[in-house]
Amino acid sequence: MEDQQIWDFEEGLWTGDADHYRELIDQDCLMVLPAPPFVFTGSEAIAAVSDTPRWSSVALSEKSVTRPQEGLIVIAYKAEARKDDDESYSAHCTSVLRRLDHGKWRVVQHQQTPPMIAPAKS
Repeated sequence: MEDQQIWDFEEGLWTGDADHYRELIDQDCLMVLPAPPFVFTGSEAIAAVSDTPRWSSVALSEKSVTRPQEGLIVIAYKAEARKDDDESYSAHCTSVLRRLDHGKWRVVQHQQTPPMIAPAKS
């Protein structure tokens, strides 16, 4: 998968509908999201995100791609997402994609870390 295809794939996970999301997330996926229970596995990971409202737009920056072996892609990036009602969300993310067949990729790991809030000075 070429770099632009990777970023189009990832962007589609943020903005696509629930069926699109379910199609691209592997049943063995592990996710760490900033909401309880924080660690999600398999169908929990799919349900956690597919049952939430989708983002209207997302901007991906600070993008990095590695290919540690054939059929495995690891990416890291910053996401800045918005909904039509002006709700916004920002996080640094990682995803691992594995190839199942020619042109058929699935997410097997995803993690989101929202910005840290500095403690108040006393």
